[in-house]
Amino acid sequence: MRDVEISGGSIRLGQLLKLASLADDGGHAKALLEAGDVTVDGEPEARRGRQVAVGSVVRVGGESIRVARRRA
Repeated sequence: MRDVEISGGSIRLGQLLKLASLADDGGHAKALLEAGDVTVDGEPEARRGRQVAVGSVVRVGGESIRVARRRA
């Protein structure tokens, strides 16, 4: 599992997938979500606009990321 740092307390799931290079663009993120390939904290998620908080774990296929707060 790797950490992906964000500047605020949360980020939209679609943006996170792009930031973490798990999706090439918004269309790819949407396709992953519609296919049921994404979980947030162990629960399936299909909403691209879902807010994902610091500390959450997102899994796409065989890769897991944890949302972390960017250090100053």
